[in-house]
Amino acid sequence: MTDASLPKKSLGQHWLHDTASLEAMCAAAELIKTDTVLEIGPGLGTLTTLLTEKAKQVIAVELDEQLARDLPSRAPADNLIVETKDILTYDFASLPPDYKVVANIPYYLTSNLLRMLSETPNPPRSATLLTQKEVAERVAAQPGDLSLLGVAIQFYWEVDLGMVVPAKLFTPPPKVDSQILILKRRDRALFPDVDERAFFRLVKIGFAQRRKTLLNTLSGGLHLERLAVVAACKSVDIDPQRRAQSLSLEEWHNLYISLHT
Repeated sequence: MTDASLPKKSLGQHWLHDTASLEAMCAAAELIKTDTVLEIGPGLGTLTTLLTEKAKQVIAVELDEQLARDLPSRAPADNLIVETKDILTYDFASLPPDYKVVANIPYYLTSNLLRMLSETPNPPRSATLLTQKEVAERVAAQPGDLSLLGVAIQFYWEVDLGMVVPAKLFTPPPKVDSQILILKRRDRALFPDVDERAFFRLVKIGFAQRRKTLLNTLSGGLHLERLAVVAACKSVDIDPQRRAQSLSLEEWHNLYISLHT
């Protein structure tokens, strides 16, 4: 190994060389020859090589300057563009509409990256991300186990889970297993009649204290009389003694409408 190929702990780098896992990511992304793919953190280019074979163009964004310089020789392809940039300040508007994201991302990036991909005016058609298994499960969770993250991502995306990739397949092995998280952008807004900021304010207040009931969190967080919260909940058939994680997205929507009309 050369120094350039040694993973840097400060950047959360873990190299994946397992061909089956890399192929599974490409399959989950459903790539076709007309696709433009944004790869985040290509590292040594093991995934990049496959992406350039399956897509029209691959734009690889790499923060590590040495890795970015070496990538064209590690994954030589005429349809590869390498950009030495920080994805957290990246201009997604520069990409063509309906691009796809495929990436083995550092764990520390996950929450911020998911937020950016969800809120950018030019979102990808899909994002296929290899991320921490626990996070992937939280994003895909159903009512009963829902979190603020799960509600936020499912608001914008149809969510599915792919292959689990054991920690031992990475160099160096992370402390936990990874899983392929598959996000497909909704064709139309899930709830076109809501103000997104107000909707997520309500949800954030509901999840602020997970052990407390909706009656307690909403009356305190929204500065409402308890009887008003009870009435709003019961008007949409929600027991005010339930907790935030038990509500479906549809129930959050109904509660929002009840409180804002």
